Amino acid sequence: MAEEARRIADAETRTTARLTVVPQPTDAHDTARALGLCVAEILTGAREVDSIARWITDDVHRHLQQRAAVAARARQLGGRSRARALLRVGSVVVCRPADGVAEAAVVVHTRSHARAVAMRLEERQGRWRATAIGVL
Repeated sequence: MAEEARRIADAETRTTARLTVVPQPTDAHDTARALGLCVAEILTGAREVDSIARWITDDVHRHLQQRAAVAARARQLGGRSRARALLRVGSVVVCRPADGVAEAAVVVHTRSHARAVAMRLEERQGRWRATAIGVL
């Protein structure tokens, strides 16, 4: 009887351990760099917001949809085309205010100007997700 109880306890421990193992997220710096570039592409019309939906929250998705619509309208009124802009990521600064949280600022350069993309990343289910994004 004791042997069977020990076997059941061992099986439960292995099952619990298997369920609680979460893969480590990628480096926050790499995620911030990639998301900063994607956000700039969204605002220039070269990318759709839905293409990064798995890396952003619903609130951020709505915010970027609104910003993209305003940018598209400005391009239309200004007579600018939707041609793919030449974008280059400059500096990336990341700080870690708490476990599972990273705040980043990414500078993205175009031919004529630079934009700063600020974001808050939170670790969720083994990957970083942007919970807030602002573009200057």
